[in-house]
Amino acid sequence: VQLQASGGGLVQAGGSLRLSCAASGRTISTYGMGWFRQALGKEREFVSAISWGGITTYADSVKGRFTISRDVAKNTVYLQMNSLKPEDTAAYYCAGRSRRYSSGSYRSDEYAYWGQGTQVTVSS
Repeated sequence: VQLQASGGGLVQAGGSLRLSCAASGRTISTYGMGWFRQALGKEREFVSAISWGGITTYADSVKGRFTISRDVAKNTVYLQMNSLKPEDTAAYYCAGRSRRYSSGSYRSDEYAYWGQGTQVTVSS
Protein backbone atom coordinates (compact mmCIF):
# COMPACT_ATOMS: atom_id res chain seq x y z
CA VAL A 1 0.00 0.00 0.00
CA GLN A 2 1.32 3.41 -0.98
CA LEU A 3 -0.14 6.49 0.66
CA GLN A 4 0.06 9.96 -0.86
CA ALA A 5 -0.83 12.88 1.40
CA SER A 6 -1.69 16.29 -0.02
CA GLY A 7 -3.58 19.47 0.78
CA GLY A 8 -1.22 21.21 3.15
CA GLY A 9 -0.37 24.87 2.87
CA LEU A 10 -0.17 28.23 4.57
CA VAL A 11 -3.33 29.55 6.20
CA GLN A 12 -4.20 32.27 8.68
CA ALA A 13 -5.42 31.43 12.15
CA GLY A 14 -9.11 30.61 12.06
CA GLY A 15 -8.91 29.29 8.53
CA SER A 16 -9.50 25.82 7.13
CA LEU A 17 -7.68 23.19 5.13
CA ARG A 18 -8.60 19.73 3.92
CA LEU A 19 -5.89 17.11 3.76
CA SER A 20 -6.25 14.08 1.51
CA CYS A 21 -4.55 10.71 1.73
CA ALA A 22 -4.89 8.73 -1.48
CA ALA A 23 -4.03 5.05 -1.34
CA SER A 24 -2.79 2.90 -4.18
CA GLY A 25 -1.70 -0.67 -4.53
CA ARG A 26 -4.55 -2.08 -2.50
CA THR A 27 -7.97 -1.03 -1.35
CA ILE A 28 -7.93 0.39 2.15
CA SER A 29 -11.65 0.11 2.76
CA THR A 30 -11.13 -2.38 5.59
CA TYR A 31 -8.01 -0.79 7.05
CA GLY A 32 -7.87 1.33 10.15
CA MET A 33 -6.44 4.69 9.05
CA GLY A 34 -4.99 7.59 10.96
CA TRP A 35 -3.45 11.03 10.82
CA PHE A 36 -0.44 12.07 12.85
CA ARG A 37 1.54 15.29 12.96
CA GLN A 38 5.03 16.34 13.90
CA ALA A 39 6.01 19.89 14.69
CA LEU A 40 9.60 21.01 14.36
CA GLY A 41 11.64 19.70 17.29
CA LYS A 42 8.74 17.71 18.74
CA GLU A 43 7.64 14.10 18.83
CA ARG A 44 5.14 12.78 16.32
CA GLU A 45 1.67 12.90 17.85
CA PHE A 46 -1.70 11.35 17.14
CA VAL A 47 -4.33 13.54 15.53
CA SER A 48 -7.22 11.33 14.46
CA ALA A 49 -8.15 7.83 13.35
CA ILE A 50 -11.03 6.07 11.63
CA SER A 51 -12.05 2.43 11.56
CA TRP A 52 -13.38 0.60 8.51
CA GLY A 53 -16.84 1.00 10.00
CA GLY A 54 -16.47 4.75 10.37
CA ILE A 55 -15.75 4.96 14.09
CA THR A 56 -13.62 8.04 14.66
CA THR A 57 -11.28 9.15 17.42
CA TYR A 58 -9.54 12.46 17.94
CA ALA A 59 -6.81 13.97 20.06
CA ASP A 60 -8.25 16.33 22.64
CA SER A 61 -6.37 19.21 21.06
CA VAL A 62 -8.30 18.91 17.78
CA LYS A 63 -11.67 17.61 18.96
CA GLY A 64 -14.50 19.71 17.64
CA ARG A 65 -12.29 21.36 15.00
CA PHE A 66 -11.02 18.48 12.86
CA THR A 67 -13.06 15.80 11.09
CA ILE A 68 -11.69 12.58 9.62
CA SER A 69 -13.60 10.77 6.89
CA ARG A 70 -13.07 8.22 4.17
CA ASP A 71 -14.33 7.78 0.62
CA VAL A 72 -14.25 4.09 -0.18
CA ALA A 73 -14.85 4.60 -3.88
CA LYS A 74 -11.87 6.93 -4.13
CA ASN A 75 -9.69 4.88 -1.75
CA THR A 76 -8.98 8.11 0.07
CA VAL A 77 -9.05 9.37 3.64
CA TYR A 78 -9.56 13.04 4.45
CA LEU A 79 -8.85 15.33 7.36
CA GLN A 80 -10.98 18.47 7.39
CA MET A 81 -9.32 21.05 9.63
CA ASN A 82 -11.32 24.08 10.74
CA SER A 83 -10.59 26.91 13.17
CA LEU A 84 -6.89 26.34 12.70
CA LYS A 85 -4.49 27.65 15.32
CA PRO A 86 -0.77 28.44 15.11
CA GLU A 87 -0.11 25.42 17.35
CA ASP A 88 -1.53 23.20 14.59
CA THR A 89 1.54 24.01 12.50
CA ALA A 90 3.27 20.72 11.68
CA ALA A 91 3.98 18.15 9.02
CA TYR A 92 0.91 15.93 8.79
CA TYR A 93 1.24 12.24 7.98
CA CYS A 94 -1.42 9.74 7.03
CA ALA A 95 -0.99 6.14 8.06
CA GLY A 96 -2.67 2.79 7.54
CA ARG A 97 -2.77 -0.26 9.72
CA SER A 98 -2.26 -3.67 8.20
CA ARG A 99 -5.20 -5.57 6.71
CA ARG A 100 -5.59 -7.52 9.96
CA TYR A 101 -6.66 -4.42 11.85
CA SER A 102 -9.81 -2.60 10.88
CA SER A 103 -9.88 -0.25 13.86
CA GLY A 104 -8.00 2.98 14.21
CA SER A 105 -5.31 3.50 16.83
CA TYR A 106 -3.62 6.42 18.58
CA ARG A 107 -0.32 4.51 18.61
CA SER A 108 1.98 5.24 15.71
CA ASP A 109 3.78 1.91 16.14
CA GLU A 110 0.55 0.11 15.24
CA TYR A 111 0.55 1.48 11.70
CA ALA A 112 2.29 -0.39 8.91
CA TYR A 113 2.02 2.11 6.08
CA TRP A 114 2.94 5.78 6.04
CA GLY A 115 2.58 8.55 3.51
CA GLN A 116 5.03 11.38 3.11
CA GLY A 117 4.24 14.43 5.18
CA THR A 118 2.31 17.44 3.99
CA GLN A 119 3.19 20.70 5.69
CA VAL A 120 0.53 22.79 7.38
CA THR A 121 1.55 26.26 8.53
CA VAL A 122 -0.88 28.46 10.44
CA SER A 123 0.06 32.10 10.82
CA SER A 124 -1.19 34.25 13.68
